[in-house]
Amino acid sequence: MQRILSNMRKAIEKYNMIEENDKIAICLSGGKDSITMLYAFKALQRFYPKHFDIIAISINPGFEFFDCDLLQSICDDMGVPLFIEDSHAQEIVFDIRKEKNPCSLCANLRRGIINTTAIREGCNKIALGHNQDDVLETFLLNLFYAGNVGTFKPVSYMDRSRVTLIRPLVLTPEKETRRFIRKNNLTVMPKVCPMDGTSKREDMKQMIFKLSKSIPKVRANIFGAILRHIDGWNVDN
Repeated sequence: MQRILSNMRKAIEKYNMIEENDKIAICLSGGKDSITMLYAFKALQRFYPKHFDIIAISINPGFEFFDCDLLQSICDDMGVPLFIEDSHAQEIVFDIRKEKNPCSLCANLRRGIINTTAIREGCNKIALGHNQDDVLETFLLNLFYAGNVGTFKPVSYMDRSRVTLIRPLVLTPEKETRRFIRKNNLTVMPKVCPMDGTSKREDMKQMIFKLSKSIPKVRANIFGAILRHIDGWNVDN
């Protein structure tokens, strides 16, 4: 947990993610990153100089492997209020529209429900569990498939809903969340999406892995370029 908290606090302070009396909705998918983030936020509450409250929000997309009981048990053990909201992502994305590339539509459906729930519960911030690997993979996806040089920002303010998105794990490599789950013998959902392991994002993950064998510093070099040159990341702190 010490490594997770160190990287997470660095990101929070570098990008000014938490203010006094924030109420933060933590998106809990059931995967290793979101569960790790929930534990880290709970630990951070005990010593962080600014007071903040947390709740957890989970979207049930209708997949057969989605485990509501697991999420409820995790939150009950930590004393974190959990709000599980049903959606029709499975039906709309996979059964009716039969999307070949379903990730974008599915994410939009979930994002709308998360925003609505966060506002209903009085939250001014939403925490997403994107890690450093997600930053790199999104950068490559944008470059190769859209011809854009960019990735998501650590902090994004949504004007229409007046809610701020924060990504406290953006400086945390995926291997650290995997290590935390394994070391603490925590149960996670075996997968959180039918596309796990078969998407274009997985292709980017494998590309980075292969490049790292011949260019050991490739991850650090790409991430360094993001920090220096992409809007929203180059914050001097």
